[in-house]
Amino acid sequence: MEWSLVLSAVFIFLLRMADVTLGTLRTLVIFRGYRLLSWFMSFGQSLIFVIAVRQVIVSAQSWMEILAYAAGYATGTVLGIWLEGRLALGYSYVRIVSPHKATRLAEALRSEGFAVTEISGRGLQGTVGVLECAVPRRQVNDVLNIAKEIDPKAFITVEEIRPPMRGHFRA
Repeated sequence: MEWSLVLSAVFIFLLRMADVTLGTLRTLVIFRGYRLLSWFMSFGQSLIFVIAVRQVIVSAQSWMEILAYAAGYATGTVLGIWLEGRLALGYSYVRIVSPHKATRLAEALRSEGFAVTEISGRGLQGTVGVLECAVPRRQVNDVLNIAKEIDPKAFITVEEIRPPMRGHFRA
C-alpha cells in the first residue's frame, strides 16, 4: 500500500469530518438564533466541502479514499452533536410539577439564584405546584439536581427555547 494513498485517505477523512462537524453545529446554532455565528460556520463548512470534494473527484484512486469520505461524514455528524452538547449553547425551559414540595423546591432554587415562577395546578390526585424556570442550557443539570434532591418523585420536563426577553433569570 502506498503512503500517498493512505495520506490522501486520511486527508479526505479529516476534511469531511470537519465539514460535517461544522454543518451539524451550524444547524444547531441556527435553531438557537445565532445568525452571525452560523454565517461564519457556513462559510467554513462550504470551503472545506469544496476542498474535500475536489480531492475525491480529482485524485480518488481507490476505495480507501471513498470509504474515508463516507467515514468522515459519519464521524463528523457524531462529533458535531457531541461538541454542541459540550458547548451547551442556548437556553432551556424547565417545568417541575410537584404535588407536595413545590414551595420548598422553589425556595431552594431561588436561594441558588434561579428565577422561578410558581403556578398552582390540579393533577389526577389533587392540587400540585408547577414551577417554571428559564435557564442557560449549561445550568439545566443544576436545576435538575436540586429538584431530584428535594422531590425525587417530581415530574420534570425540559424544552429548548429562544433566549428569554426581559424579566429575571440566572445568566
